[in-house]
Formats: sequence, C-alpha cells, structure tokens
Amino acid sequence: MNPNRLRIASGVGQLDRLLGGLFIGDNVVWYDDAGSLASVFCLNFIQASQAQNKPLIYVSFDRSPRNLLEQLGSLAEYENLTILDCFTHGKGDGSEVFSNFYNKKSEWPCQIVRVEEPRNVDKVMDAFYGIHENLHGDVRFVFESLTGMQELWEGEEHIINFYSHSCPRLYELNTIAYWIIEKKAHSPRIRAQINQTAQVAIELSVKRGKTSLTILKAERRNIDTLNKPFNYWSKDLNITFDSEMRSKSGIDLGIRLKELRTKRGLTQTELSKLVGVTPSTISQIESDLIYPSLPALLKIAEVLSVEISSFFQGSADVENRVIFPSGEAVEIKFPDLPEGSIYAKLLTPVDFDPKAEPYRIEIPPGKNLPSHFFIHKGEEIGYLLSGKLQMKLGKAVYSVRAGDVIYLTSEMPSQWKNPGPGLARLLWLKIK
Repeated sequence: MNPNRLRIASGVGQLDRLLGGLFIGDNVVWYDDAGSLASVFCLNFIQASQAQNKPLIYVSFDRSPRNLLEQLGSLAEYENLTILDCFTHGKGDGSEVFSNFYNKKSEWPCQIVRVEEPRNVDKVMDAFYGIHENLHGDVRFVFESLTGMQELWEGEEHIINFYSHSCPRLYELNTIAYWIIEKKAHSPRIRAQINQTAQVAIELSVKRGKTSLTILKAERRNIDTLNKPFNYWSKDLNITFDSEMRSKSGIDLGIRLKELRTKRGLTQTELSKLVGVTPSTISQIESDLIYPSLPALLKIAEVLSVEISSFFQGSADVENRVIFPSGEAVEIKFPDLPEGSIYAKLLTPVDFDPKAEPYRIEIPPGKNLPSHFFIHKGEEIGYLLSGKLQMKLGKAVYSVRAGDVIYLTSEMPSQWKNPGPGLARLLWLKIK
C-alpha cells in the first residue's frame, strides 16, 4: 500500500466534499486575497489533527508566540503541537518586549522553539526538519506565511528556492503541509512556480462583500469543482457554504442534483453516460446555468432512483414514512477505492434526509482498502454482521469480529482489511 494514498479530513466537511479530502503527502497552498481568510481553515485543520492525535508543527513568521497562542486558544493546549518561533528574532528583531516571553514559566503544554537566526534560510530548514526527525507518523505542518518569509528574506528567489526544495521533501516524508500566501503580495511568476510544485492550490477571495473559495489545483483527484468559486461564510470555527443552505423558495435544481448524485457516489461523467448526455450538460445543470429537458430529467431521476419531485422540493412524503422495503435500497459507489474491494447499498431512498444514514457494506476476503469508506465530519457507528475485519486507526490496528460495534467520532481509519476466508458484512450508520 502506498502511504501517500491515505485520505484524511481537513476538519471542514464541505471542503472535503469539494476537494475529495486531503491525502498524506499533500502540500496545500492557500492564496489569501485579504490576508485573514485562511486562518479559520488552518484552525479547523489543527483541530482535526488533534482529534486524530497527530503531531503538528506550526512555523510562525508573522506572529509573536504570545499573539499566536491567543489566536489558537484552547487548540494550543495540545502536547503534540510544536510552535517554531521565527518571529522573535525575525520581524521582532530580538526586541526585549518579545524576548521577555521566554523569561516567564510556560503555562502551555505545547512546545515553543525559538529560531535564533530566522533570516538564514538554512537555519530555518534545519530547525523544522530537526523537530520532524523526533516525531512519528504523518506529521502535519502549518507555515504562516510565505509572504512573511519573503519580507524577512528580502526577495522572491529565496522563497522559490525554499519552497521548491521543501515541498518535494515534505511530500516524501508523508506529511501534510498548509502554506499561507497573500495573493496580492506576490508576482504571477512566483504564484505559477508555487502552483507547479504544490499538490493542492486554493484561492480565498472577497468580492462584493462575499467570501468565496476556488480550488485551482487538486492532484490525484477526479473532481468536477476545479476553478469554480463557492461562496461561504464563517463564524468562530464554523464554516458554512452557500451550497449547504437549502433554498426555502424557488427552484434549486442544480444543488439538489449534485447532492443526490454525490450520495450515489457517481461522478458527473458516470451520470452523463447513464443518462445519455454529455458531462458538460450535467456540469451546467449543477451550476444552474441551464435546465435539463423533460426527457433528460426523467432519465436522471430514474438513474438516481428518486421521484422527479425530489429535485424541486423537500421529501416530506418520504420523511413521513416509517417502513422502507429492502427493494428501495440503492447501490452506491466509492470512486476513490479500488474497484471490487467494496460493495455497498444505501438502505433508505437517496432523497431521504435522515439524521442517520444506514448502509450495508460488504468487503470480499483478502481485500485491502487504503482509506475509509466516507469523508464525513460527524459520528459513525458500525456493526459487523459477519466475517472478520482489521481497522487501522492512527498507529493502532484493531481486530473486529462478528457482533462487535465500531464507534468513530472525528477520526477516520486509514486502512481496512478483510483477513478472513469469507465475506465481511457491516451495518454502517453515518450520523449528521
């Protein structure tokens, strides 16, 4: 199994759905149009890393340790967090007002390491690679920020050299790194070179008072969300996308179609082939650029196993039901998992929106799954009906036998394996 295929959560459920989750080895560049938009995504990433008990290194060029600790709040109360202070002797110029921080007894369980010569690129690299050597597993990084580095190192060439050497090395070390960069502070040339090396590039912008997220690059993912802006708003650590807010009036056909298609695990291309239209047609319908013809809409409803009314209104009739016959269960796909390694059915109608979604999952003997079934921010509960399974969660490997219950909160297994001679059958619940 290639460890770089392991998928984890970013801490923001809708971002995981748009991006297809994070993979071990990803270098994620955040182009921040306003200089303050990336922070909430970084904080959610830190929170998710803590929930998975992963070591995290925060490299700070722009904030003093005291200011950074205040920003992190309770997230700083994490013993596997290391803050690499490149500010005190960098932009802070060794001033007593910043150096005095180290004269007081630390009240934080996290480790804070001061870099004495942050203007020396090699010293900075030696510092965070030296810390990394003593850590285990897939270490997480947050670099705040490439813009701050450029101001300290006085020139884009130093940034390009630093990033072009660090990015591939971090990839090979099986880390996940967030890099923050202020878009307007750099030339198109440096942005192009950074994009070329990064696995993921995301732009955050503000237009007419609305914040939006656009995925510019996403390696190793078959997604249909590239170069499309998605509006969102944030409060504290909560991030809500407009697409998550159900329209209370009017026709919201595009969003509804995407919800139902995604629930079945179908790509736009797969749905288009089943319906007999082009992938561009499905993309334009979901983007609310066009409406489908009536024959096409009828065929889409047939393929997705829903009533045509489900595209235009809530499923009140479904919600009022108490019995769902077995014949209404629908097969779902897992495009990120090896073909033939898993089979599953959603046991309730696709257009039913309960607080807990039930699935029947089957894993053939000898099969390995290099990641979890779902990208899901909520709780999950599984009951092994028959067979045997092994589940890798963090560093631990758990054996699951028939009759055992599996309970997951925010963590996601990085591997499943059926070591037994027979089919492993699971009843699985996703709880919203």
